[in-house]
Order: sequence, then C-alpha cells, then structure tokens
Amino acid sequence: MLPAVIVVDDGSGDGTQQEARVAGAEVICHERNRGKGAAIQTGFRRAIERGFEWALLMDGDGQHAASDIPKFLGDSSARLVVGNRMANPDGMPWLRRFVNRWMSARLSKRLDMDLPDSQCGFRLVHLPSWSKLKCVTRHFEVESEMLAAFIEAHYPVKFVPIEVIYNEQASKIAPVIDTLRWFRWWYADGTNPHPRPLPSRKGEGEESLPNPEGEQFCPTEKGAVFPFSGRMTRHSFPPSPLNEERAGVRGEDA
Repeated sequence: MLPAVIVVDDGSGDGTQQEARVAGAEVICHERNRGKGAAIQTGFRRAIERGFEWALLMDGDGQHAASDIPKFLGDSSARLVVGNRMANPDGMPWLRRFVNRWMSARLSKRLDMDLPDSQCGFRLVHLPSWSKLKCVTRHFEVESEMLAAFIEAHYPVKFVPIEVIYNEQASKIAPVIDTLRWFRWWYADGTNPHPRPLPSRKGEGEESLPNPEGEQFCPTEKGAVFPFSGRMTRHSFPPSPLNEERAGVRGEDA
C-alpha cells in the first residue's frame, strides 16, 4: 500500500472528508474552496513536513487509473513525470482535447520542448526541486505553471502514457474565468506571475498561500497526498509499489 495518503479537502460540501478518513488518510481541510493550485500547495507542504522526497499527484474525480502508478516510478532521473493521455485520447471530450492540444502546442513552442499533454494532473513531483521554484498560481493554470517552472530551471521532465478516463461527474472548470486566469499567467511578467486576483467563483478564497487560513490537519494512522474539491472515489487509495520516500497526491484535473 502507499506509505502515506494525505487528502486535501478543498472546501467540498459532501461526505468526502469522512470517506477519506475511513479509508485511512490524513485529511487537511480548507474551510472554503481556494482552487486546485492552492490545494496542491497545501498537500506538498504537508508531504515535505512529513519528510517525503516525492509526491504522486492525482485527481480526486476518478479520472486517473491506479494501475498506471508504476509507470511513473521507472525513471529516477526525471524530477517531474507527467501523464500523457494524448497518445490515445479516445474517450476524451472533444473540447477538452482541442484545448489541451492548443495549450500544449503553445507551451511546447515557448519552452522549446515537446509537451504532448501539458494539462494532465497525474504527476510525480520531486519535492526538493519543487520547493526551489516560484509556483504561486491557485487554480487550474497550475499545471502549465509547474511544467514551465521545472523546464526553465533545467530540471528533467518526462511524459508517460496513461489511460483516459472520463465519467459523468461535472467538471469543476469554469470555462470563462479559468481561461482568463490561464492567459493572465501566460502574459504575466515572470517576476510577478500572480499580479492581481481575478473575480472568484462563489466560495473561493484569494488569500495568500504561505500562511493559509482555514487549514485544519485531521491526522489518522495512515496517510499520501490527494487535493480535491469534488467527491473522492473509492479507488483513491490503491496498492502501489511506492517506497517510503514517496507520497501520493490527488487533485482536480484541468
């Protein structure tokens, strides 16, 4: 089993916290929804506090297959390993596929590296490397920001093919506001990638990340890291060959 599961409840209103605790996770609670990027920041900080060197980031909506986890663990030379759904995108909604390819093409050109799936949230992250980077976005633009930060810092990045899973759960993406956030990140000065907060969706906070409010640690005997704001699926806590230096992280998909 995973050596630790740390679930970040990003202001969900259902029984996710309870289900995660019953499954054996440590749960960190945001009192209100603060966005995927903020949830990832919270989860990574907690994993570092617990002494983990690696974190496996997954989505909390069932879109990532636990059976794909071993694919991320075969190459210790990469500091960031990202899932690639575009090798066989059958089953991905056409709009998601189009937007993903459009964003990935522009990031690939900007960063001078082939990025087949820049928006996939299924990732293995080297935490000491991440902690040296300036990743500050709080919403769905976090995937692009993280990729750019690792590549611009000359850290090795690798993609691995993964299964495409889409179910009936409604997307947490707000098409207009999240697109504006992505373009704001894209055009922002690199020294100030988060210049001004855009209008929030109902319930979202724009507080700063270093000392977040409303963060409650709810420890249990077992724990790994999975940020989410939707309902946690039952396969969130799979058997895995992860060693004791790695934690898993689950989050919303962009």
